[in-house]
Order: sequence, then C-alpha cells, then structure tokens
Amino acid sequence: MFMLSLALLQSPAAPMAFAANDDEPTDLEESDADKGGKKHKTTSTSAKKDAQVREIVRGFYAKANVGGALWVLPPFSQSISSGTLVMLGVGDDFVDSEHLSMAWEVGLAQGLHNGIDNDGDNVADGCLSGGACTEGDLRTYTLQANYEISTYVTRRVGIGARVGGGVMYSPLLMNRDYFNQNVLPMYGGQASLQGSPVPMAFGGPTIEYYTKLSHFSVGVDVDAAYYIGWSLAINASGALKYTF
Repeated sequence: MFMLSLALLQSPAAPMAFAANDDEPTDLEESDADKGGKKHKTTSTSAKKDAQVREIVRGFYAKANVGGALWVLPPFSQSISSGTLVMLGVGDDFVDSEHLSMAWEVGLAQGLHNGIDNDGDNVADGCLSGGACTEGDLRTYTLQANYEISTYVTRRVGIGARVGGGVMYSPLLMNRDYFNQNVLPMYGGQASLQGSPVPMAFGGPTIEYYTKLSHFSVGVDVDAAYYIGWSLAINASGALKYTF
C-alpha cells in the first residue's frame, strides 16, 4: 500500500489533475454566476423598457380623415348635394404638457358632390347672382394648413379648437368649350366658377381620444369652411392619427 501511494504521488498527471480541480469552479458555482449575470441583465433591460415606453405619445404625426361636407348657403345648398370628404395630413404637437397641447397641421382634402336635379328650376341652378355657375357635379381638392390648441379633461380625452386656411381647386369635369357654349346660356350664366384656385378659411372644434394602443388616437373634426367667392360649407369627419 505504501509503495502504491508513493507511485501515485510521483506520477506527473496527478498534480495537474489536482490543480485543475482547484482552479475550475464547480457546476454549482458556475450556475450561480450565470444566474446572477442573467438576472442582472434582465433587470437592466426591463428598466430601460419601462423608461422608454409612453402610453400617451404626442409629437410628429400622420392623420387620415373620412367624413362628409354640406353646402349651407344658396344657391349651392339648393343645387349641390351633400358629399363625401377624405383628407390625409401630417402635423406636430409642438407644445406637450399635462393639460395643454398645441399643434400645426397641413393636409390635402378631397370632396365629392353631385348636382341636384331640379327639373330646370332656375332658382336652384347653381349660379351665383353675378352669373358665375358650376356644372353641377363637383370634385374639390383643397391644400390646407391649420393651428390647433387643446385642453385635456382626462389623461386620454382632449377638447380643442382649430383655425386655418388654404386653397381649393375644382376642375371642370366636361369640355370647357361645350360648357361655355351650351350649359352657361341655359342658365343665363356668364362664367364658370370651376377651373380657378379659390382661397378658403375654416375653423371649428376638435375632440381627440388617445387609445390604449400606444401611438394611436381617434377623434372628430368639425369645421365651418368659407370658400371665398363660392359659398359656406360644414365639414365633419372622423380621424385616425398615428404619432411617431
């Protein structure tokens, strides 16, 4: 037995094996170290996410509106039906506080109206007193900009007002020579209202609700819009907004 022990101690592999066992951590120690490292990393990542996530986001946004438009002053109110309104726009909430926000917005709106068949009734022929007429059916394209200010009655609900202006264009949807030679004389008109840029101004209330889907909000915009040289219209639409 003494000789066997002596032979093991003199073997060159024995010291290396003992040294390796002393230097290397046990499975338990390595597992604890890994667990500790992972736990620290997970905690750090969670803290960063908590710091970055905002349930209600305001700032630069894209917005889509869908609704309707109604002419409210004669002769347009008698000769042109209510129609559809769609708009795409972008804007920015440049003031963002707990109870107040302010924003600018620019957008392109399109309206579509049909003429009303009045069986030749000249009282509702779509002509203004100055002898300028429309062809009846209308498509309108409006480039507009507005300023908005809102106050928040709750964390998610804002009520505000907006005011703005722009330029509307309504193309003539038939041959202009035919319109001038055949349609205008029928109603005693002297010129076409369509085919030229029309300045406009508008204003009205807005309501916005910030959903529980971060970055998304919905709302309603109602505007009284005066198209200079044309008529007064009421535009009302629902809005879907995504804030980046």
